[in-house]
Amino acid sequence: MRISYSTLDTYQNCPLKYKFREIDKIKEPKSKEAVFGTLIHSVMKYIHTPSLLSPTIEQALDYFAKSWNSEVYENEMEERAAFTQGVTIIQNYLSHIKPANYNIVDLESRFAIEIGNDESGRHTVSGIIDRIDRTQDGYEIIDYKTTRKMPSQDKVDNDIQLSIYLKAFLDRYPKEIDRLDKVTVSLYYLKHGVKLSSKRTPEQLASLEKTFLDVIQSIEGGKFDPILSPLCDWCGYQKICPVWKHKFSAARKLETAEVRGAIGEYLDLKGKLSQEKLRLIKLQELILQYMEQEGVDRVFDDHGIIGKSLRKTYKYDEAKLRALLEPLDKWESVLKVDGIALRNILAVLPFPVRKEIEEAKTLDKESISLSVKKNKIEADAELAL
Repeated sequence: MRISYSTLDTYQNCPLKYKFREIDKIKEPKSKEAVFGTLIHSVMKYIHTPSLLSPTIEQALDYFAKSWNSEVYENEMEERAAFTQGVTIIQNYLSHIKPANYNIVDLESRFAIEIGNDESGRHTVSGIIDRIDRTQDGYEIIDYKTTRKMPSQDKVDNDIQLSIYLKAFLDRYPKEIDRLDKVTVSLYYLKHGVKLSSKRTPEQLASLEKTFLDVIQSIEGGKFDPILSPLCDWCGYQKICPVWKHKFSAARKLETAEVRGAIGEYLDLKGKLSQEKLRLIKLQELILQYMEQEGVDRVFDDHGIIGKSLRKTYKYDEAKLRALLEPLDKWESVLKVDGIALRNILAVLPFPVRKEIEEAKTLDKESISLSVKKNKIEADAELAL
């Protein structure tokens, strides 16, 4: 099969979204953030395309303005803020760098490399590298980012996207594998004007293929469970996602007046931190029964959302964890095997190690609870009281 970093990232964030987009071919409208990011990438290519004279700030801003798409923004204020941000990014970028000082090897370089073997199956990983520079003693692979948040250096050091770009670069220039320490991979955060750089080891590149093959195996095995996360707020598939089924249901056949009242009253009591715990328990039982018969995990009301979550606790095999974490100098950070300590370090561990840690846990116990997310308008009104 053919896969890219972006589709791998989509699957890891939400397998069901991957299915909707890549298998079912259901089109998702581009978000304004994606449209903005694509335009900024286009401006960067315009700035660095080799020519006798590099573009001035005025020329770059003119290119940006002529390519601007106002249709994706909901109102004039939102559009003005985004346009101003784009102008600021370009001005700051060109005030700190001179395009003529860089030896550009390629821009928006497309690649397609083969992974796997006859036993695991042969697959193609494809993508586009924003920029490749020839440096004084080697090369630099650069990927532009327009996100608001910058990651930690640890995350950059283990970033899968940079690793696959490096593997594609080495497929193009195989002799550079002997000078791996001279090849830099970088994420350039344009909103911050900061470039975070890293190197890769042969061991990291060797484990990269397994990461892709594991995801491909899950895809071919038909594993497409939805994952509820903050990214849902920007997802274009909410209306057909089972996690959001109740919110967009046209006809709630089994939702009686009693159930609707239970949802509204439950949210109201939770919001006011009422002492009527007994009533809350009864309401919870009624709502859980309704969720069970409707086959939904979340119910919606004008006042907010009630979500059913299955709370699980796990026991970890201490010997296995120690064997995994000690070589990475992370064992002392845990002190004892508990979920909180592990969560604090999992984010900075390489993906293969995180996967092995997940495999080292066993289910201890589980319980069901309801969580509440108040609508913003109502929450603001309560704070004002």
